[in-house]
Amino acid sequence: MTQRHGHHLGQWLTTAEQANLPSINGFVNGVTSDLAAVTAGLSLPFNFGPVEGNVIRIKMLKRQMYGRAGFELLRKRVLLAE
Repeated sequence: MTQRHGHHLGQWLTTAEQANLPSINGFVNGVTSDLAAVTAGLSLPFNFGPVEGNVIRIKMLKRQMYGRAGFELLRKRVLLAE
């Protein structure tokens, strides 16, 4: 995955299906349902890591404040944390 060899995915999926393991077959079915997107994700140099990190951080702040305050406090905590 770190070398961006998305073109090998089809070969890997075929090998995984032949293993005939229920949990792997479920994973393979999920991947094949959107094969173009998964292949692009494994091939292209784009990375959404920083965005996902911020989303996870905001969700954590929201969980910490659950039931205590509204959007304005969450907004202030997000903006002041940066």
